[in-house]
Amino acid sequence: MRYAFYPGCSLESSASEYRISTERIAAALGIELDEIPEWICCGSTPAHMTGEILSLALPAYNLVLASRMKTEGVIVSCASCYSRLKHANFILKNDPRKQDLVAEVLGERYDGSVPVFHLLEVVVDLIDKPTFGELIKVDLGELKVASYYGCLLVRPPEVTDFDDPEDPQIMDRIVEALGAQTVAYNYKVECCGAALAFPQVEIVRKLSGDILQDAKDSGADIMLVACQLCHSNLDMRQRVIEKYIGVDLEIPVLYFTQLMGLAFGFGPGELGLEKHMIDVAPVLKRLRIRV
Repeated sequence: MRYAFYPGCSLESSASEYRISTERIAAALGIELDEIPEWICCGSTPAHMTGEILSLALPAYNLVLASRMKTEGVIVSCASCYSRLKHANFILKNDPRKQDLVAEVLGERYDGSVPVFHLLEVVVDLIDKPTFGELIKVDLGELKVASYYGCLLVRPPEVTDFDDPEDPQIMDRIVEALGAQTVAYNYKVECCGAALAFPQVEIVRKLSGDILQDAKDSGADIMLVACQLCHSNLDMRQRVIEKYIGVDLEIPVLYFTQLMGLAFGFGPGELGLEKHMIDVAPVLKRLRIRV
């Protein structure tokens, strides 16, 4: 299976461990990731706050590049990039006028036809294959996992068409296939505050605090995410949130690719776990994984 890979800006910098673990588990599963040559930023939140045509042209440019590659479509790990690429496809398929305006910017027409997948969508289709089970080297049976999807994977549902927008199960199914236990809790698709972490700190503390405390109260040992901004709010800001809500949380937050990598026998250093603010070592010790 060969896909055009759009890493996006964060996987090149602040979330490099997400890229490392993505590439390791993709290679193990036989998913060939062919990075889109000369890709540019998709615009993320700033572009669609600035102007609609800019917010469409930036992701469309990357999709035009991907259209020249002989692949199954585009794979994205970042939930924000996934949202912007899917949004561009949706609008440009359904609005000929905006397609014309974007064509003027790009110098060529793009009709929204390149399939875009989040890595979760590709992985979940492989969990029933015999080769998936053969890759599992570490027993995760004692681990209780709260899968956190956040906003951008599931909303708006008519654009992303990802899973049940209120109770998605893709990540949970992967967790169970790895042998770990899934934890039911109330905040799996609630917003963590996203990019409000700087202009509206109190909002992020409240939203992320509710998510973390509910996961803890529900018995989770760790949380899994598929978005680097969610990871930043739930992991990097967890100590500040603890002071804000007056509760010791101590919940490691991993990318789903890192948990997959641990199950597949990759070492913590190979997955970038040392970059996390909340220490993963106690969980690794329980799993008898050498730090």
